[in-house]
Amino acid sequence: MRINKFIAQSGYCSRRQADRLIEEGKVLINGQMAGLGDQVNPKDRVEVEGKLISGRTPKPVYLAFNKPRGIISSTTDRQGQDVVSYINYPERIYPVGRLDKDTEGLLLLTNDGDLAHEITKTENANKKEYYVVVNKAYDDAFIKAMTEGVCIFGRKTLPAQFKPVDKRTFRLTIRQGLNRQIRRMCEALGYEVTFLRRIRIMNISLGNLQPGEWRPLGYKELIQLQELLERAKAENESSDD
Repeated sequence: MRINKFIAQSGYCSRRQADRLIEEGKVLINGQMAGLGDQVNPKDRVEVEGKLISGRTPKPVYLAFNKPRGIISSTTDRQGQDVVSYINYPERIYPVGRLDKDTEGLLLLTNDGDLAHEITKTENANKKEYYVVVNKAYDDAFIKAMTEGVCIFGRKTLPAQFKPVDKRTFRLTIRQGLNRQIRRMCEALGYEVTFLRRIRIMNISLGNLQPGEWRPLGYKELIQLQELLERAKAENESSDD
């Protein structure tokens, strides 16, 4: 088994995070520094950041969390303002994807490295919905641009779904996760985001969760999520042909 998958299945972190730890020299296999793509077997001794880990899969945990503003979407922060420290869940979990510090709303957390990997890998086929407030009334040109795509980072964003709420408020559904994407899209059009909340990731909705609250995902939610990921994976593969 590849070392990044071994680490992810142990519940320590996602595959992407495991790759980063390997690149930083924080993973050892039988006392030797691991490399990307290394293979391991059950008899190997694997240490991550000085901790001995097991390849046995722990009981899966899937949480929906309403991240408050000011909390970062990483696993560690010196001041304790990271999402994992904030929740203080009894088992090791990690966030799936990111939500910037100034944004509140839905964040998924799990110890299932394979699920986290699939969500991240198929990101451009996964819908994420946001509730957005800007600093002034928007016009038809703004709606058209947000819907058709805005040029940021030297490229045009993918088409989005725009639903007006009032003259300064709207819901936007996107299929990307570029850094501070919605804020940058609005800034490029001369607007400032004054409030931003993610309210849905694929079929998982924020619902009535208040900032700082979390809940386990239901069985039907998980089944539907897995079905959507299979569909997204197929879409990604067909687009690569």
